[in-house]
Amino acid sequence: MDFNLKLLFTFFFFTLSLFSGQGSAGGFYGNLRHRHRSHPSRGTKLFVFGDSYVDTGNILFPFSSAEQFPYGITFPGKPSGRFSDGRVLTDFAAKHLGVKSPIPFSIRSEVGEERLKESGINFAFGGTGVFNTLVPLPNMTTQIDLFEQLRDDESGLISNRDVHLSLALVSVSGNDYSFYLATNGSAQGLKPFINSVVNQIMVDLRRIRRLGVKKIVVTGLGPLGCLPIFTAPFSFKQCNQTINSFVQFHNFLLKQAVDKLNKQITKQQHYSSSSSSSKIFILDVYDAFLSIIQGRGSGRVGLLKFKTPLKPCCFGVSSEFECGSVDEQGNKKFVLCNDPKSAFFWDSVHPTQTGWAHAFSSFTSFL
Repeated sequence: MDFNLKLLFTFFFFTLSLFSGQGSAGGFYGNLRHRHRSHPSRGTKLFVFGDSYVDTGNILFPFSSAEQFPYGITFPGKPSGRFSDGRVLTDFAAKHLGVKSPIPFSIRSEVGEERLKESGINFAFGGTGVFNTLVPLPNMTTQIDLFEQLRDDESGLISNRDVHLSLALVSVSGNDYSFYLATNGSAQGLKPFINSVVNQIMVDLRRIRRLGVKKIVVTGLGPLGCLPIFTAPFSFKQCNQTINSFVQFHNFLLKQAVDKLNKQITKQQHYSSSSSSSKIFILDVYDAFLSIIQGRGSGRVGLLKFKTPLKPCCFGVSSEFECGSVDEQGNKKFVLCNDPKSAFFWDSVHPTQTGWAHAFSSFTSFL
């Protein structure tokens, strides 16, 4: 196994550590809603599927790092199950759509039916992929199963109108690849596996459409080689281009597949009596993150140039520890920066609330 594959193998174990227990944006947030309030593609509800980039509290187990201090210190002021210091992609998307952030599926019984009907439901679980990972939580197929069960429930919690006027946000952030490399490690088999991941994503997107959601937004892979877990060996000074090259291959295949499906959808609508539009959009997370890291572009909310964009705000005191880690005596084993707003990355994998705010400014034309 070469050096780059070893780094990806390490990424897998960081993903597991998120569940081990060892392990201003507010202004931007409000402005986004004000500036884009009348966008015609906006839906009445948001349904979310995916992983930690969009999970807003589905993992209730106390051994999840997202349930540990200092996660959530910016918003809501304590750990909330979000893998950041504050708001994540889901929260910004909901605000932009003019709805409340969807209720995590895991706590749906703890809120009133009216609250559920106001915003939609978040089915995303951190650490999961389109296929199974070693994190024993619902993968994308199972998450869509949960959506379908509620969709067909006689309670009317999710009506036909709700679904047809809603938007689905689907996040794919790399857990399938970390799992693959940890259980296989074959560089030769990586490209075929990328094909299988993209094919499964398309199966999932088609299924969400068949369940009635007309507009779907799916994330491309971000520049995984620029995650702090991969830039740490280079003193947080440079990205790993070998890793980014396979990310680009994933994104290329995804764009091809989505373009093909959108052409099929357009053709179907041309011969259909239905006047409702339907389309799938890709959020270019790769370019959005890289633009911020490289200090280029302006974005709708203005560009904040981070002094050390590859260095996380929160990280372990050594390679044995991560953000939020404590020892057996409960002693803190992580370093926390003075101001999360000064950092693009929160921990070794996830952006800060400020990071998400700036990245989201590149996405608003698709929502």
